[in-house]
Amino acid sequence: MMHHQSHRVRRSVAALAVTIAGGAGALGLLSSAAHAGTTTSATYTFTTLNDNADPTFNQLLGINVHNVISGYFGSGAVGHPNKGYLLNPPYGQGNYVNENFPGSAQTQVTGIDDKGNTSGFWVNAKGTNRGFVEWNGVFASYTDPSTPKVAGSVNQLLGVNNNGVAVGFYNDAAGHSHAYKVNQATGVFTAIKVPGVSAVATGINNAGDIVGFSTDSTGAISSWLRHAGRLTAYQFPGGTSTQAFGINKSDQIVGSYLDGSGVMHGFVLTAPLGPVSHWQSIDDPNGIGSTVVNGINAAGDLVGFYTDSAGNTDGMLATP
Repeated sequence: MMHHQSHRVRRSVAALAVTIAGGAGALGLLSSAAHAGTTTSATYTFTTLNDNADPTFNQLLGINVHNVISGYFGSGAVGHPNKGYLLNPPYGQGNYVNENFPGSAQTQVTGIDDKGNTSGFWVNAKGTNRGFVEWNGVFASYTDPSTPKVAGSVNQLLGVNNNGVAVGFYNDAAGHSHAYKVNQATGVFTAIKVPGVSAVATGINNAGDIVGFSTDSTGAISSWLRHAGRLTAYQFPGGTSTQAFGINKSDQIVGSYLDGSGVMHGFVLTAPLGPVSHWQSIDDPNGIGSTVVNGINAAGDLVGFYTDSAGNTDGMLATP
């Protein structure tokens, strides 16, 4: 089992095989966010939500306008396989609904649209990762045709919009990631070209704006937004390894970053294209320094996860 080089461990690829490797290329070819930016400190209410089927490991990865949350339990370690679920309001134990790709050994539900359709990936007994979209209750598997045809290959879908367009990535034979989108209805795959040696597409909104992150030849990681065909790169002010994981209809972007001491926090970026962008750092009070924000809905509700003092990974809901 490969281990992730960056600090993106424990998000929607936890215990599975995403490798962001170094090589030729640079993210500097993108236009950077040069307009004025500020940091803000809006107040959030934090709620921990864990499926008791495995209280040691939960990640909440997507949330839609009806406040339905997608995620999974289980770290992927022996005896703790990834098992996908949806969580409906009011978020009691009886509101978890298992959602797993038929015949899979492991499943993560990484994204959900406003109609309740989902994206994710499933793993077979040989450790091969394949993307899926569940549309109108029907599961379909999607693997970019450029994915190496070997056991243990990695292909994941990490977000989906109301139009049935899902985004994700595959890893090539060298372990470099390549971002793409796929139309669930037509099955047409389209590469998303991002400068750098590795690129992962993680979220898409209903307008078709896409977010993700890229790694350059030095191993530096930056977030990117593709809007109206233009790429813009982002780095949390004073931070590093900024990784975007979700986007809503207002182009608010969420993810994680490392501060100057190498400690991980979640973030929300509002008005990324200006004229003045606003960054906010997000820390669950029970997981200071280990918070990741993975999804955001139109109302600005956040979902993600954190690591608690006992070493467990807990699902997080944060409402403004």
